[in-house]
Amino acid sequence: MAGNLSTKWLKVSQPSAHVLHVELNRTPVNAFNTQFWQEYGALFDNIADTVPDARVVVLSSAIPKLFTAGLDITETSMFNDTAADPARRAWELRRHIVEFQQAVGAPERCPIPVIVAVHGLVLGLGIDIMGYCDVRYTASNASFSIKEVDIGLAADIGTLATLPKATGNQSLLNELAFSTKQFSAAEAEKLGFVSKVVPGGRDEVVAEALTLAQTIASKSPYAVASTKHLLLHSRDHT
Repeated sequence: MAGNLSTKWLKVSQPSAHVLHVELNRTPVNAFNTQFWQEYGALFDNIADTVPDARVVVLSSAIPKLFTAGLDITETSMFNDTAADPARRAWELRRHIVEFQQAVGAPERCPIPVIVAVHGLVLGLGIDIMGYCDVRYTASNASFSIKEVDIGLAADIGTLATLPKATGNQSLLNELAFSTKQFSAAEAEKLGFVSKVVPGGRDEVVAEALTLAQTIASKSPYAVASTKHLLLHSRDHT
């Protein structure tokens, strides 16, 4: 049943009981165009209902050299509205951005835990994606950049909403967001953005994430789902 969830650029498998593995697979660099992020959001919004016995999801990249290069800046659909009225253009752009935010935030809405395992380059939207996952592992060969300022944008799809709550070093986060400079897996751990740095690359970090997923899958699924719900609630409420 898990294989039926696969789409043009998302590969879904079930490597062990109750564990799903979702791999980003848009060559050459997993750049996200509109169709890609729409498929991504729909997958995570429906995955628990489609595979009722799923208890954990591991998210990674199928491309050996990187996790994602971020937004596909060759796609202009976000900016090519030809309506004459600037207000109408702005309204339509806002609608599109809200849909984008909702799609990238889908792993947080998913009732079961989502573990992301990254390697290689993780740029721009890749950090937005990571911020909405419950557990974040990185390979030691990963390199990160909050890249949006370099193309004249604020990182408004998720990074600036999630990282101030998910990390423990506001000064370092501000520095990285303002400057767009690349930072290492060790610096990501120092920031508090990831919980584990795994020596090696893609294969090693995915294996470690799948091991954790199997441990979580061995627990009561109702207790785990309730724990996720309460952890998210306590983050945002008194």
